[in-house]
Amino acid sequence: MQQNTELPPVCGDADELPRIPSYWQKEIPRSYLRMPPEEMHGRIAKAKAQLGDSLIILGHHYQRDEIIRYADITGDSFKLAREASLRTQARYVVFCGVHFMAESADILGGPERIVILPNLTAGCSMADMASISDVEDCWAELKECSARSGNEFKLIPITYMNSAASLKAFCGEKGGMVCTSSNARKALEWGFTQGDKLLFFPDQHLGRNTGMKMGIPLDRMILWDPEEPLGGNSIEKVLDARLILWKGHCSVHQRFTVDQITAARARHPEVRVIVHPECALEVVQAADEMGSTEQIVKRITESAPGTQWAVGTEVNLVNRIRNQQPDKVIFCLDPIVCPCSTMYRIHPAYLLWVLEGLLEGLEINRIRVSQDIAHWARAALERMLALT
Repeated sequence: MQQNTELPPVCGDADELPRIPSYWQKEIPRSYLRMPPEEMHGRIAKAKAQLGDSLIILGHHYQRDEIIRYADITGDSFKLAREASLRTQARYVVFCGVHFMAESADILGGPERIVILPNLTAGCSMADMASISDVEDCWAELKECSARSGNEFKLIPITYMNSAASLKAFCGEKGGMVCTSSNARKALEWGFTQGDKLLFFPDQHLGRNTGMKMGIPLDRMILWDPEEPLGGNSIEKVLDARLILWKGHCSVHQRFTVDQITAARARHPEVRVIVHPECALEVVQAADEMGSTEQIVKRITESAPGTQWAVGTEVNLVNRIRNQQPDKVIFCLDPIVCPCSTMYRIHPAYLLWVLEGLLEGLEINRIRVSQDIAHWARAALERMLALT
């Protein structure tokens, strides 16, 4: 099958695209992009064999099949973060995911580990919706609100894995932790044993859906808009809130709607609808089940033959599940195919480029987190890993 060397059409608003780091990568030689797929496959296999046990390739579920075929381990961000911390024998970790995932692997791997992201433009628009300066300003406003209220509250920050290393470090230093969609409820439950209120960023939907599952009333979960004074809230609302949600979202998961669920049920009356917790609350409530990517894979895989599934998550994963389980009806809720445009930037040509670079002693697109940030970010990540 001919491999596509082009990037997919952009879905969502232009201002939601991730920012490209200022230290952008070396330009990939055009010869890699023009290479026939058969030659590319042969050279990747040869490079992997030559690197042997010194190399491990991690592939996120949202990667295209042409990348997943080379991955030693596949999974969601939580599983891959855990595996990166356990596979200490590998000197080189090539992370086929996005920037924040590779940062976490570098933090957990220590200074001897070399983490490579094949294409540095593989970022995350959600992660870019919360900057360290905005979060620090928010924290200061909330602390001032607490001090002036006469009834001070203890605030605990929790950041979703989809965030920059600096935000993970912020949480580590302030007594908080990192979570993923797999363990968000455990993280929030832990947070409430440590403080009175939680500041959750950057994805409002994961926070709100998890809070609802825990029985937190909607009127005690407020949205924080960093562009507004006090996040667009009154002092009274802040004082009454238990969960303060950052105004951020996933550009792919916000595409799923209740109308799509209604249409799926009309076409397939016996269908079960399962969606990712990054979807909006009304979508989650209209679905039959909610789960992380790892949980979605497990749930559908364990279901009986003939089962019908409409899935609300990234289309590469949905198509892979469908191809692996032909005895079931499995389709994406969104009729307009929209892959994660930044995950899609990890093309086999980039993978080959960085692998052959390692063979030549070149650490192309190495991800390095400074030690001052890594120290506290590691604390936040290790608190998360200790929950499991």
